[in-house]
This record gives sequence, C-alpha cells and structure tokens, in this order.
Amino acid sequence: MRLNLARCLPLLFLAPLAGAAAQPPPASDPPGPEPRAPARVVARDTPSDGGGSITIRWDPVEGIERYRIERAEADGPFEARDVAGRLADRYVDEGTGDGVVYRYRIVSIAENGLEAVSAPSMPAMSSPQWFDLKLVGVALAFLALGGLIGFFIRRAREGTDLFVRRIGGLEAVDEAVGRATEMGRTLLYVPGTGYIDNIGTVASLNLLGEVAKKTAQYGTRIRVPNRDPVVYTVAREVVKGAYTSAGVPDAFDPESVFFLVQDALAYAGAVSGIMVRERPAANFFMGPFFGESLILAETGAATGAIQIAGTDQPTQLPFFIVACDYTLIGEELYAASAYIAREPLMLGALKGQDWGKFILMVILLFGSILALITGLDIGKILFSTSGS
Repeated sequence: MRLNLARCLPLLFLAPLAGAAAQPPPASDPPGPEPRAPARVVARDTPSDGGGSITIRWDPVEGIERYRIERAEADGPFEARDVAGRLADRYVDEGTGDGVVYRYRIVSIAENGLEAVSAPSMPAMSSPQWFDLKLVGVALAFLALGGLIGFFIRRAREGTDLFVRRIGGLEAVDEAVGRATEMGRTLLYVPGTGYIDNIGTVASLNLLGEVAKKTAQYGTRIRVPNRDPVVYTVAREVVKGAYTSAGVPDAFDPESVFFLVQDALAYAGAVSGIMVRERPAANFFMGPFFGESLILAETGAATGAIQIAGTDQPTQLPFFIVACDYTLIGEELYAASAYIAREPLMLGALKGQDWGKFILMVILLFGSILALITGLDIGKILFSTSGS
C-alpha cells in the first residue's frame, strides 16, 4: 500500500495539538486555611467621655490581613461599620446615639479572602459621664496646690516672714522713685502694648498700682501713656485707687493717665517723644511688648533715665537687657506686685506656687530616673490604667 504524503503531512502537525487538548487541566492551588474568628468580643460604653461613643475590644487573631467591624441595632441586621488593621485589638465607634442599644461582631479576613465571623457581643449603650476619670491626677494636683497656697496665706496673715528671693529690678523701684523725686522730674510707666486679656498686661497693671502708691507717698508725678482704650480705663482706676490707698486722693491728677494711639509704631514714636521732651528721671516698661521694645528702650537710654523693664515675651528680652538697667524676666513680672506690696494674700499665693513647682520638679525627676532604671513608660502606664 502506498501512502499519500499530501494527506499525512497535516496529521503530523495536528497530532501534538490534539494530545495537548486531551491532557487534563492543571490543578489550581488549594485555598489557604480559614482564619480563626476573634474571641471574647466585648462592647462597652467608652469611659470618661461626653457620650456618643462605644469601645469594642477583642482577642487578636494571627495570620490575617484585617478586621471588619459590624454593628446592629437591637435585634436588627448586622451592617459593616468600619475596618481595622491586623494588629488592632480595639475599635471606638464614635457614631452611636445615646440611649440606643447596639450589638457588635468582628470579622477576621485572611489574605486569601476567607472570613470568620465572631459571636455577637452583649448589648451596649452609650451615655455621657459626669466625671473624666483620666483627669483625676490633675484634680489631685489642683487640690494639693490649693492647699499649699492656703497654708502659706494663713502663715503670712499670722505675721510669718516668708522668704522670697531677691530680685534686683524690684529692689531698685524705691531707688527709681526716689531719684525722680530728688530731681523734680516725672516717672514714666509704660504698661506694655498688649490688650487687657493678656496676662502680662494684668501683671503690669498690678505692679502699676504699687508703683503709683510710692509716687503718691513721695509726691512724685507719674505719667502713664496707654495704647488700648480698655487698658487706659483700667490703668486710670488703678492709679486713682493707689492715691486713695496712700491717703492723698486729692493729689491724683486725671491727666497723668492718658490714651495716645492704637497703632503700635505710632504709640512707640509718641512715647519716645515724651521721653525726649520731658526727660523723665525713671522709665518703667512693664508688660507685653513686641518690635517697639527696642525703640522705647534705646530712646530712654539716650535720655539718661534709670530704666526698669519686664516682659513675658522671650523675643523682646534681649533688647531690654542690653538697654535697661534692670530687667524682670518671665515670671518675675508676675511676682512683682506681691514682692513689692508684701500683702499676705499675694505673698502667700506666690510662695505656694513656688513650692508647687518645686514638688512637681521633684516628681518629674524621680519619674525620669525610675523610667531610666526600670525601662518602664510611666506616663503610658498611668494613661492606660486611667483610660481602661
């Protein structure tokens, strides 16, 4: 028998394809293990908050990609609420309605997409709390500080001589007022360029009252230019009250406390003009100052006046230090009125605050040393304990 090559050649090429088609398809990779469902899902009202929040906790599951948090109202269906990372073990639902009952369940999702659903939590309901237990430490510190202040105020009223460290600028107040009196010149008091809601302005006005008492006792003329209308009104009453306290209310000159202009640079120029024309014997720059501090201090130094400055603005302190005879730095401004007046209420409060700061520094130092020795994060421990 003779073979027909023309008919056999196509079969030679189609045979491998037919064999390949006859082979079974390769088996797919078997699915990975199913993830474990999170255990012990607990939902509770978030402690120490204002309501509208429920905290859900669960035992973490290893080898998963993420969690899905599902929520249901009462006996209603569960709906996806949010997702959490694979390392999470808690979730705070901040979108709850106070007084509404919710149930939660946690779905662990593996990388292959398989899911495992936990058992539903017990019903939970959010509500606002009266007290924030995380602030118990702050409340105890506040009570301790109040007790210290009350103790020292009582001692000051009993006549105990409370020691307050010497502050050169405040020791020189009598010298400055005395110099102005001897030379027959005015005393210029600038209560800063801030507003009445600035604590530095309030401290400056307190000191103004004590300085004005001394000028009233010595018969020295005082000049108090103001930038803000509200500060001007308060300063006028402070000086008037100081003259009344000194027993010479008729010596108060209403024109001694006056308003200039609100613009800071214009105010600095106007005060500089007063210093150049009137040549006051002593200049006081007390309170919050900004870029105009250098203009005022340099102009006063050029007139030869004795200058005492004080501010709680760190950026302006260098200008006062180099151009003034004495400078009150930071909290020294706040302590100035108590230092000069030696009034029991203010002096006791100052002493109590100093002791409170000392005790706080001791606690911080002890906690830092303990953390270095033991390796414990004391702050994290206290926070987690109070927030649990």
